[in-house]
Amino acid sequence: MMKIKAATVTHAGDPLSIVDVQLDDPQANEVLIKIVATGVCHTDAVGRDGGTTPMPVALGHEGAGIVERVGSSVSTVKPGDHVVLSFAYCGNCSNCLAGHPGMCTHFNELNFEGANHDGSHRLHLDNGEDVSVFFGQSSFADHVVADVHNVVKVDPEVDLRLLGPLGCGIQTGAGTVLNYIHPKFGDSIVVFGTGAVGLSAIMAAKIAGVAHIIAIDIFDNRLALANELGATETINSKVVDPEQRVREIVPQGVDYSIDTTGVSSVIKTAIHVLKQLANAFCLVLAAT
Repeated sequence: MMKIKAATVTHAGDPLSIVDVQLDDPQANEVLIKIVATGVCHTDAVGRDGGTTPMPVALGHEGAGIVERVGSSVSTVKPGDHVVLSFAYCGNCSNCLAGHPGMCTHFNELNFEGANHDGSHRLHLDNGEDVSVFFGQSSFADHVVADVHNVVKVDPEVDLRLLGPLGCGIQTGAGTVLNYIHPKFGDSIVVFGTGAVGLSAIMAAKIAGVAHIIAIDIFDNRLALANELGATETINSKVVDPEQRVREIVPQGVDYSIDTTGVSSVIKTAIHVLKQLANAFCLVLAAT
């Protein structure tokens, strides 16, 4: 057991507080990691505001760091390895075994119910009260213990301070395009919201050879970056009607539509701009 500092919320809606917590040693299937950097996602704010994970909870789910110790059953990483942390999954259900860990049958319980794989807790307040783990990692801390399934080894030559968002936002946007939509060369796609998730989707669409990659946002600076990263057309929806403009670009409607805002009116527009018998509609509920 070691004492660490973690950004913890005790009651729903409270601000994050940096507090001393006790971190248990890793079990056989777990890894102790010194956190170098972590991304910040809107989902952390949702966790802070309550309703997703039991309180108290240590937040953070885009961690990147260096392995310090591994459990007796861990063979995929070793002390000194540079790693990125992602979501928790069981590795044993039919979806995991089919190569779709993001659809793990136990996804909700492992990422939001606050306990580790074995139902116990690794984090505790000084008074002995258990602290919920978030996404199986709680990376707003100087050290974490995570199941080996959360841990992805990365190139030690790459700056770890840049890699945390690979564990959530970047893989959400890019993975939606490359692993689920599977667009064909020459297809069309519109992305609503050009934050980390939307920009990742745009870059993936560029890689896939999509002909029209239409980025929609309300901030010109974000749209300029979207254009730099692969968007073929950009639309400021505060200035022009996005549905009308999309139809001017692709009169028959687009093949695919991705929303990253979670705003109901935007989702409605994302549906309206699809062509009849569109190949797919993808809804990505994540912060931009």
